[in-house]
Amino acid sequence: MATCGGFAVGTMKIAILIDGGHVRALAQMAQRRYTPELVASLAHSCAVENEQIMRILYYDCAPYSGTVKLPVSGKSHDFKGNDRWCKDLAAKELFAVRLGTLKFRGYKPKRIPIKHENPSDDDFKPDFEQKGVDMRIGLDIALFSVTQAAERILIITGDTDCIPAMKHGRKAGLQMALVSLPEHSPAPELLWHADFHRKIAWPAL
Repeated sequence: MATCGGFAVGTMKIAILIDGGHVRALAQMAQRRYTPELVASLAHSCAVENEQIMRILYYDCAPYSGTVKLPVSGKSHDFKGNDRWCKDLAAKELFAVRLGTLKFRGYKPKRIPIKHENPSDDDFKPDFEQKGVDMRIGLDIALFSVTQAAERILIITGDTDCIPAMKHGRKAGLQMALVSLPEHSPAPELLWHADFHRKIAWPAL
């Protein structure tokens, strides 16, 4: 059950913003299978009594698709991503999916240091970087600030790049609640710019 203090009496309209990359990493740490059903259950568990969910916005990148060279052998390797997962989530009630771009940044060692003199392709893993996710979160918070379609924003993220958007929302009169899961202790900077810190548990599926 979520815990939070200082709630106003009556129904409050809320929007829930979920940083998919952040939640996926926490799910892996908790040994949870990351599925659209898990994300949907998690989102709905964020709301407490007297809160009405107006929209759930999920931010992520579709899996990478493309051909790259392996780091040692130089052989070609195909990544064949599929965005079906994102479409399944977008089809759920109240959900909208905002997709950034996943960039291939090369390879990095699986372990440092590499423990033998003749490394192979298996000693490296691909290095991907999400682009545009925090920008899309910021744009949606700015839009809610203008439209006032929600009175309170619940955000699940560990990205301090979201702080300027959180500050903007509060200045516009929105309440900002930072939501965290058991595997994560939020950065103090995120807590400084949130009205509430709401702790939730993984839903039982």
